[in-house]
Amino acid sequence: MAGGNDDARFRQRSDYPFFLSYRTRWSDNDQYSHINNSIYYHLFDSVVNTYLIEHCGLVPSASAQIGLVVSSQCQFFAPLSFPQVLDLGLRVTKLGKSSVTYEVGVFEEGKDAPAAVGGYTHVFVDQVSRKSVPIVTATRDGLERLFSGRSAPKL
Repeated sequence: MAGGNDDARFRQRSDYPFFLSYRTRWSDNDQYSHINNSIYYHLFDSVVNTYLIEHCGLVPSASAQIGLVVSSQCQFFAPLSFPQVLDLGLRVTKLGKSSVTYEVGVFEEGKDAPAAVGGYTHVFVDQVSRKSVPIVTATRDGLERLFSGRSAPKL
């Protein structure tokens, strides 16, 4: 992490090895003309699942294991609004035997400081039994690229 400070408001683009672009929609705004807080969780799901599908071999309807969210959080630093384009930065902050904690930085296009930082923890489970299982090798290999900070392909 940049500068050795663990405070999320000091994150920078360089802290995130993977990015996904998101064009905001009119319906993302709430009555106060900024992106509704619930939309941020859609953004988190979008960047995490895009990465899992494109770089970890996840096939949501067919993979033997899936990730279930067991906790989530978000801190907001600046308002965003339609029609802004956002860049969603993704990194892994903790990688266990069967769980992973993701952090997502939500950046206005062209800005280096995040407007929000949040994320969640997945526990990987067997798709049928829903019992916790060790993360499969292909998924772990992809997640390690986000954990170590090595460059991951951009979409």
